[in-house]
Amino acid sequence: MISMPRLALLTILCGLLAAQQEKAPPTIGRVSVENVVAPVVVFDRSGGHVSGLNPDQFRLFDNGKEQNIHVDVSFIPISMVIAIQANSRVEKMLPAVNKIGNLIKPIVLGDQGEAAVVAYDSRIRTLQDFTADADQIAAAVKKITPGSTSSRLIDAVDQGTRMLRSRSKDRRRILLVIGETQDYGSEGRGRETLINLQINNVVAYWVDMSHLTGTLTAPGPDPRPDNLPPAMHPMPSNVPVTPNTVQQTYGSGGGRAEFIPLMVEVFKDVKNIFKTSPAVLFTKGTGGNQFSFYRQHGLEEAIQQIGEELHTQYLISYNPNNKEEGGFHQIAVDVPGHDFKIQTRPGYWLGAK
Repeated sequence: MISMPRLALLTILCGLLAAQQEKAPPTIGRVSVENVVAPVVVFDRSGGHVSGLNPDQFRLFDNGKEQNIHVDVSFIPISMVIAIQANSRVEKMLPAVNKIGNLIKPIVLGDQGEAAVVAYDSRIRTLQDFTADADQIAAAVKKITPGSTSSRLIDAVDQGTRMLRSRSKDRRRILLVIGETQDYGSEGRGRETLINLQINNVVAYWVDMSHLTGTLTAPGPDPRPDNLPPAMHPMPSNVPVTPNTVQQTYGSGGGRAEFIPLMVEVFKDVKNIFKTSPAVLFTKGTGGNQFSFYRQHGLEEAIQQIGEELHTQYLISYNPNNKEEGGFHQIAVDVPGHDFKIQTRPGYWLGAK
């Protein structure tokens, strides 16, 4: 029979062991990859979208190995989760957000599209399950009101990913987040969230409220994606021009090439969730885009920009011929013979065998 002092000591030791196990980061096992989907947006030299390309004009390389690809050039129906920050920090912004629900169906989704609406603060609330009814989507967005000071952004992205996972693989899975770029209070881990986004072929888009929070009348440029490399951004004196410093100053993640080493580091470093904001990691990590706006009507312009991008997007899918390679698989897409800029997901992660 165990004495009371020894029993108490055993209880304490068990509690400490359990706490250590809870803190230990989960490992990434080998994920079975049968079909990788790479959304592709093609820009000309002036930044305009290029449409009308033929499937045989594209080439895709996975870790430098050319793949046998399938290219969809026709518009594929969209399933979208709209996750909207609804805490006290963005109370002044919500009246503008409440008005954009009626733009989602005609501008972004199209006739065959469907959307669900999620609001997040300290809670994650599904206000509308998937529907193709434009009026129901608009009504769900309109009734969002501010809540607590928390902003469980990562948990909201997790929820949206779980919801999209249930939709048909024949549909495009899009997550649209309208909110600030930082997380305040999530239980989930950003690293695992990014992996789940990639495994389920979810593409994340972000409309960033940060520039307008508390400064509703501040003037600024139109909401265009920031496609400049870090070296072309003017920075304060004694500040190095890196993807991190550009993100902190401009709210963007620098160029795609500069982002890939950061992404690999995030996957490898289980102790450090983010080297940059969740918004940048989720959008660039899935081939989506981030839009900032400086005026109230800029929110509507950002929605229009996202709709234009989705409706000129090409979808490339393939079954990798090098699945035995563990670690980060870098994706590169090319249209030979043209001076185009290609926007796509940088790659995906496979755990070692």
